[in-house]
Amino acid sequence: MHYIEHLSRDKKLKKLVESGQSYQLQKRKNICTYLCASIMSQQLSTKVADVIYDRFLALYGGKEPTPQQIAGTAFETLRGIGLSNAKVGYVKNVAQFEIEYGMDHKKLQKMENEEVIVYLTQIKGVGRWTVEMLLMFALGREDIFAIDDLGIQNAMIKLYKLDREDKRKFREDMLRISEKWSPYRTYACKHLWNWKDNAPVTAAKKK
Repeated sequence: MHYIEHLSRDKKLKKLVESGQSYQLQKRKNICTYLCASIMSQQLSTKVADVIYDRFLALYGGKEPTPQQIAGTAFETLRGIGLSNAKVGYVKNVAQFEIEYGMDHKKLQKMENEEVIVYLTQIKGVGRWTVEMLLMFALGREDIFAIDDLGIQNAMIKLYKLDREDKRKFREDMLRISEKWSPYRTYACKHLWNWKDNAPVTAAKKK
C-alpha cells in the first residue's frame, strides 16, 4: 500500500505496519444515516450497536431512510428500538440539519478536514470525535488523527512509553509523534486500533 513506506520511517510503528494487514479507506454516500448510526453506537458494544441499527433499518423496510423519514418518525418509535431520550434527540437533530443545511458527500468533499468538523459539530449531540470517525470511515480522508480516542491513547502509551499523568504534556507528545505520520495519520490510527484490538464501534462496521 502507498502509505506503508512513509509510516515505516517511524521505527516503532514500522513493526505494526509491516506485520499487520494493509488498509483501504471507504467512501460512503449517505452521510446522514452514517452519522445517525454513529450516534446510536456510542458507548455500546459492537454486538448491541448492530442489533439497534438493524431495528432502526427495520422501521424503514430494511433500507437506509431519508432525512425526511427520520425527522417524521415518532420520538416513541425511536425510543422503542433501544435508544435513550438523548440519542433520539441527537438523531433527529442530524436529520433536521441535513434537511435545512445539507451534508451530502459532495458538499463535504469540498471542505477541508477542519471545516467539516466545525460544520458538523454545530449539531447538538455531534462531537469532534464523531466527526473524525466520519472523516476516516465515510469520507475516506487519509490524514486524520483521533487524539481523544481512548484506543489510540492506550496504544500509544504502550508503544511509545508515554505517561498520561500530565494531560497537557501527554497530548503534546501524541501530537508530536503523529506529525511524523502525516499525511497518512488515518492509516496509523487503523494500525494502532488493530494492534490493541480495540477499534471504535462505528457505522463503518455495520451493513
